[in-house]
Amino acid sequence: MERLEDLEAFVAVVEQGGLTTAAHQLGRRVQSVSRSLASLEKNVGVELVERTTRRSVPSEAGLAFYLRVKPALEEIKEARLEAVDSRLEPSGLLRIGAPVLFAPVYLVPIVAEFMKRYPQVNVELKLSDRFVDFAEEELDLAVRIGHLPDSDLKARRLGELRRVTFGAPGYFARHGRPQHPADLKDHACILRTVDRNPGTWTFQVEGKRCSVQVSGPFRADTMTAIYSAVTHELGIGFSPLWQIRDLVEEGKVEVILTSYEPPPVPVHILWPPGRSPLAKTRIFKDYLLSRWQDMGLV
Repeated sequence: MERLEDLEAFVAVVEQGGLTTAAHQLGRRVQSVSRSLASLEKNVGVELVERTTRRSVPSEAGLAFYLRVKPALEEIKEARLEAVDSRLEPSGLLRIGAPVLFAPVYLVPIVAEFMKRYPQVNVELKLSDRFVDFAEEELDLAVRIGHLPDSDLKARRLGELRRVTFGAPGYFARHGRPQHPADLKDHACILRTVDRNPGTWTFQVEGKRCSVQVSGPFRADTMTAIYSAVTHELGIGFSPLWQIRDLVEEGKVEVILTSYEPPPVPVHILWPPGRSPLAKTRIFKDYLLSRWQDMGLV
């Protein structure tokens, strides 16, 4: 059975490229790191690190072993910190980034509950729909909607959000209800002019992505104006379901073409790499995860 300190020594040697620098990072002696590495290789039964007088590099087997061991060690570290946090009262300023429309409706209520439960925590929300720089904005964590660009940030998937086509009952009574995405060509569709391709709506037909060209006499650059236009029966809209949930529940609009909805958009919570989150950050992250499904956003 491999000892945890032997695995930590192996990972440090691979990442630092040598025993001396690995020992310095771990706060151990070089001889101690060397013994840990030798003990691990003996237990595994294969050479994991090829050593020279100048540097140490992982063997082919060692690299494969590292890729499996590294995430496991991170999980163990997180588990240790969570165990410690269970005895601590989180405190201090927590800076959270989130989308502009999403945060006031869905994030702020969770933040309010969290602050009542942990009164020593202060929260500062920084709202933006762009993918912000954590260091520049001094964020502890952020909630982001959509597919993530490549980055070093750590991420945890919260869930998914549906995108739907919708219209007012009065509009459907006068113009009929589309039964297939292709039917939209015969309807007035309300476009958001700031979208990359405002005249193209995406659906899923028979398991395949399908783009439909749409048009209409009314356009707007904000979703608020689009929702108002739809309720005033100017045409059909396309939107994340969470943004029109109240209109649906009040009967002002009806969701259509549900069998052809595009794949839902993922939602993630992100935090910086390279260091273990403080208690306030980790506890809020876990609290948000536990409350997500209760918000009825999926």
